[in-house]
Amino acid sequence: MSLLFLYTVAMLTGCKMIKEQQVDSIFKAYNGVNLPGAAVMVIKQGQPVLIKSYGMAHLEQNIPVTPQTNFRLASMTKQFTAMCIMMLVEQGKLQFNSSVGEIFPDFPKYGKHITIAQLLQHTSGLVDYEDLVTDSLPYQIKDVEILQLMMKQDSTYFEPGSDYRYSNTGYAILAMVVEKISEHSFADFLKRSIFGPLEMQYTVAYEQGISEVTHRAYGYTIFPDSILLTDQSVTSAVLGDGGIYSSIDDLYKWDQALNTDKLVAPKTLELAYTPHLEIYGFGWRIDDFKGHRRIHHTGSTRGFRTVIQRFPQDQFTIIILTNRNDPDVAPLAEKLTDLYLVK
Repeated sequence: MSLLFLYTVAMLTGCKMIKEQQVDSIFKAYNGVNLPGAAVMVIKQGQPVLIKSYGMAHLEQNIPVTPQTNFRLASMTKQFTAMCIMMLVEQGKLQFNSSVGEIFPDFPKYGKHITIAQLLQHTSGLVDYEDLVTDSLPYQIKDVEILQLMMKQDSTYFEPGSDYRYSNTGYAILAMVVEKISEHSFADFLKRSIFGPLEMQYTVAYEQGISEVTHRAYGYTIFPDSILLTDQSVTSAVLGDGGIYSSIDDLYKWDQALNTDKLVAPKTLELAYTPHLEIYGFGWRIDDFKGHRRIHHTGSTRGFRTVIQRFPQDQFTIIILTNRNDPDVAPLAEKLTDLYLVK
């Protein structure tokens, strides 16, 4: 064995250790037996080059975060909801220009002017359901009740298709579209069409009393003098806009499937990566980061912050899942991108 070979191996090992130390520094605030944690994965050329876990999934039960820990994805869920719609379109059961009024005949007149594509792209103008639901509601509201709330409205914020306004309402309605067209529950369609085929064994659209979250992370809020369990709110049971739980292990399988035609044809998936008004496609934001085309989404809900940033042309992906309200994790993903891709 040559000295040059040994020197090269030593250099590569040293560089890897230095990078991991830098990553540990970036996630220092998540690392400890008394802190809510984080799960982190960096994927390059189809392989995980970094898998790290920090902190605790459940403080009260002293359960640490692992790569198998399932976090609530919050709005990262939208890419899965969009995929369900794209699959139904490819199956010939739905069209992107189908209107809400066509699918739900009892929907008010304004629904005739809102298309599936507009729901996907946040250009429907639908009223935000969060503004119609108070924290004092004695139960958790669900997607079907969001549909019912919209049936009581008589207008939109703007003419559908004319402007962009991020809409959780739109994705709750899309979940109901999936149920109506597929004749399966939204959670069951996800399991049959995506999670099962991709062997995302522990990923689930969580429904209390119906399903369970294995290796579950619970959400927390950190205050200057305390840490409180803040895992659920009155809107936490809405599935289409943010109700999926998953792990970095399972999301690796999702990320890799997006490089293939396992779920939909490449031409269909490219529609998801095509921005329409602002930078939004079908369940994804699209922009550039330091000259690299980026497809990404964050998730933010009570007790959780998540992000996935994909750079398809570089075959590079960052996934970060955390079980705490703050801070925003998108800047952390960009620091990892600087460390593993840009530099």
